Amino acid sequence: MSQVTFYILNENQQDNVSAQIIQACNLVAFYYQKQTKVFIYTENQEDAFLVDEYLWQFDGDSFVAHNLMGEGPRFGSPVEISWMPTTQVRPVLINLSLQAPEFANNFQQIIDFVPFEETLKMAARKRYSTYKKLGHTLSTIHVESLNSINKIEDK
Repeated sequence: MSQVTFYILNENQQDNVSAQIIQACNLVAFYYQKQTKVFIYTENQEDAFLVDEYLWQFDGDSFVAHNLMGEGPRFGSPVEISWMPTTQVRPVLINLSLQAPEFANNFQQIIDFVPFEETLKMAARKRYSTYKKLGHTLSTIHVESLNSINKIEDK
């Protein structure tokens, strides 16, 4: 079964971008540098476009090759973003949807989030329970700030 890691966020948003999108993009940059393919699953098309736009704002030294599913190269770029399920096999799934994706079993590693807002925390608890029932290995990481991803992942 897959390894599921929940990042517990202590901040709500920054410059009208949700904390989980910021954290997801920081994680994507980390995996991209390690040449690991990632699929980002969003709740809806609007969120997919937000993630896409946020990744384009990274500076040249931390550029992440990415595209929305169906755009770009025939077999996709190293990082694909969509609100629709993927059939491509990739090692890492970053879930930004409110549900545990039905296709999550196709990934070795699943990244999920526990947002700051209480209603979103409740949805995260349901996803945690769903992953547990499916037999995934679960762990949590507390994120002190949105800029601490490098400290977390380098441990």
